[in-house]
Amino acid sequence: MDTAARTRRRLAPRWAARLALAEGTAAAAVLLLFAGLRSVLLLGLGLAGTVVTVVGLWWALSRRGPARALGAVLACAAPLTVVVLYALAGLLWVALVSLALWVLAVSCGRGAMAAADRGQAVGAEHTVAPPRRPFLIMNPSSGGGKVGRFHLVEKATALGAQVAVLDPAHRQDVAALARQAADEGADLLGVAGGDGTQALVAGVAAERGLPFMVVCAGTRNHFALDLGLERADPSRCLDALTDGVELRVDLGRVGDRVFVNNASFGAYAAVVQSPAYRDDKAGTALQLLPDLLTHHTGPRLLVHTPGAADIEAPQAVLVSNNPYLTGDPAGLGRRARLDSGALGVLGIRVDNAAQAAEMIRGGHSRVLVSLTARDVVVDADAPAVAVGVDGEALVLPTPVHCRSEPGALRVRVPRHRPGVPRERPMDWRRVGRLAWTRGRSTPEHHGG
Repeated sequence: MDTAARTRRRLAPRWAARLALAEGTAAAAVLLLFAGLRSVLLLGLGLAGTVVTVVGLWWALSRRGPARALGAVLACAAPLTVVVLYALAGLLWVALVSLALWVLAVSCGRGAMAAADRGQAVGAEHTVAPPRRPFLIMNPSSGGGKVGRFHLVEKATALGAQVAVLDPAHRQDVAALARQAADEGADLLGVAGGDGTQALVAGVAAERGLPFMVVCAGTRNHFALDLGLERADPSRCLDALTDGVELRVDLGRVGDRVFVNNASFGAYAAVVQSPAYRDDKAGTALQLLPDLLTHHTGPRLLVHTPGAADIEAPQAVLVSNNPYLTGDPAGLGRRARLDSGALGVLGIRVDNAAQAAEMIRGGHSRVLVSLTARDVVVDADAPAVAVGVDGEALVLPTPVHCRSEPGALRVRVPRHRPGVPRERPMDWRRVGRLAWTRGRSTPEHHGG
């Protein structure tokens, strides 16, 4: 890299950070200059509207009859009322301009941190020879028919893969198919389907010490997202057969079942167990949630992790293969890495509307508990509990043991892929350091 390029790379995060600080300052200045003391009222009104909206949503989910109707009205009316009051006070444009500047400030701040991080390794990968006998399992019904729409069977066959296409009309044991292929000499196992199918075959690949390949043909493709794969065009994932690199990632295990994303307990797991859920997801949830959220039905859960206080009677628990990002809304649903060797644990206990409003604060509280552990035990006052394992509904005997298996899975991915954004909680102190220091930031400056 020439001197000019190095200079541009060094200056990019600095100027992005300075722009973020300028926009953040402008957002505050607009409020103070054009609203004056009314800016305090502006902020207070917005916060009050948010609290009322959350309380309304809680009533709508946890109550039936008139209380549910009132909750739905509050959840819809509160934000509209805030907007109308802003407009009547002549402050709507002030709020919108200030909000837009703040969004730009956060965006530039993230850009500055990302630019400073660019070039740092995000995970060990190494070049490998193409597989000689790859075996892929494809589910033609996954993702609304992506296997057929993107001609995945034909393209994989042309690249030398043996493809087994599942019959949507008959349930098949995909783990048994994968084991048979391994017995017959397959040197790579892969799946074009949902995360539940991915997990089953990934377990066989780890068991046999074979590389595993993900083709993004499911609906949500959470595992593929955190691997940095191309989700818009699943056929790009097949490039791993000819020009691939290999990563080592963790697996989670709940009982004797492998998961690549998460295992859920409590309200969500109970809802997906219902036979009516597949045909009417929203209606089934609205019917079952009031009793589940108020502990009138369902087992009382107890979550134990070594070295941390027990989580008692949560309505919902999520145990994930590596922790999800929770410190910033931009990172929700994402995992910063898949090789930390730890499980993420999220427990939610909301007993009333006041506690529902408390969730606005975010972070660790009596309502939302977030922690990491290598081993987790979920017990209950029942002999068995419903568990959602990568979207698949199961019933497991209690206590349920969850554990991380660090580096258990070899994953083959294309050399050229979108990659995983280095999401971090917004850190204004770090942005300030980037704005006024002459050199690039170093890893130890990363803060939360």
